[in-house]
Amino acid sequence: MKNTAGDDWARYWRADGVPVEAMHAHFTSHVYHRHSHESYSFGVTETGAQAFTCRHGRHVSASGMVMAFNPDDPHDGHAAVDGGFTYRMVHIWPEFLASLTGTPLPLFRSPVIGDAAVAASVGRLHRALTGHASELERYERLAGTGRLLVRHASGREPGRRGAGRLVAARIRELIQDSAGEVGGGELTADDLAAAAGCSRYAAYRAFRQAYGLSPSDYQRQLRVRTARSLLSAGVEPARAAAEAGFADQAHLTRWFRRYYGVTPGAYRAAARSERVAGR
Repeated sequence: MKNTAGDDWARYWRADGVPVEAMHAHFTSHVYHRHSHESYSFGVTETGAQAFTCRHGRHVSASGMVMAFNPDDPHDGHAAVDGGFTYRMVHIWPEFLASLTGTPLPLFRSPVIGDAAVAASVGRLHRALTGHASELERYERLAGTGRLLVRHASGREPGRRGAGRLVAARIRELIQDSAGEVGGGELTADDLAAAAGCSRYAAYRAFRQAYGLSPSDYQRQLRVRTARSLLSAGVEPARAAAEAGFADQAHLTRWFRRYYGVTPGAYRAAARSERVAGR
């Protein structure tokens, strides 16, 4: 399903039966709000160049380069050249990637990979997922691309400890618990400080340092993910907005586009009528 805005367009596909999604898009004016995904996200830039910040640095993915985001890797994104950029992205959920490669969950230390073989493999995988390949061929493409990608990864980063990390974990747990409530649950800065056992300023600083997002951005992201899950199940955008804790459908639409590049309606249509494994 395409979603257009001027020269911008994007198309999503959802897998049927496996936790995989694919996206093909061209953006000139669209700007991604800083966010992260629960999946691994691998994208190959076809034309132009995309600039983004990730892991405290600014990066550029030009034509033929591959972007590799770990789960919960905060990043943004926008065109780095006149004329924008076109790219293909594949989202693979963590446990499924581990099952494809037979390895522990990898950590990609660089969000940009300059490897022509990997770029070609990601492109072929995307075309297999969104075209008329057989189920067996799609699986083989997934496994083969996964094995090439993990060559650029290392083991999981050891968990950091300390008072600040514990404070951030308590706040994250509170936000996640509230997100499970119908309507998303409302929290205040005082709620976060009370849960963490510190001042509001210390709570905000600890969370930002640990997760790369402000508490409000993290809460909004969880709400968008909740809405996304509901849309995938066929729920109408207006109802998904209400159940996820947004003021109305327009509010959800605004943030959904900033995170995913398409409207909730376009995403719901892709989930219902263009499932990857059903093509």
